[in-house]
Amino acid sequence: MGRRKVEIKRIENKSSLQVTFSKRRNGLIEKARQLSVLCDSSVAVLVVSASGKLYDSSSGDSMTKIIERYEVRHADELKTLELAEQTRNYLPHKELLELVQSNLEEPNVGNASVDSLISVEDQLETALSVTRARKTELMMECVKTLQEKEKLLIEENQVLASQMGKKTALVIGDERATSQENSSRTNPPETLSLLK
Repeated sequence: MGRRKVEIKRIENKSSLQVTFSKRRNGLIEKARQLSVLCDSSVAVLVVSASGKLYDSSSGDSMTKIIERYEVRHADELKTLELAEQTRNYLPHKELLELVQSNLEEPNVGNASVDSLISVEDQLETALSVTRARKTELMMECVKTLQEKEKLLIEENQVLASQMGKKTALVIGDERATSQENSSRTNPPETLSLLK
């Protein structure tokens, strides 16, 4: 009897869910280990269960080394995600949005006083200015980070250019020595003609 194809959907039965989770988690970790051995790679697996329990496994290098390598390679992406999250946190408060919505809904528009509308407008302008200030601050931090990265790349480029210059000088020096050697072999020295 062969395996039957399992429909991929959430398992409602808690005991079946736990058994499937355990089996598939172990299978995933085993496949990660095999990939590491077969391809000489470093693999990290993090699994969080529905109850919030964390399972981790690493092959090749330690989990810490793999995560550090990931952070170094993807530092810019992580900073962008972090900035996006911070920006989301600085958007106008939910209460302010609810207040505006309740004051501007169709039945309440006729009952809204000029003073309440001016108050809502002032609150919106304040929230907007705070949001713009935070956005500007985050953009300046991003620009500063990019400028630092540009500086490092320029320094690295200069080091590589100097190394290339040294290698080019060595190659040119070797070519000159080789050409002088070849010319001395093809043209015998003049002292030989005196011996005849």
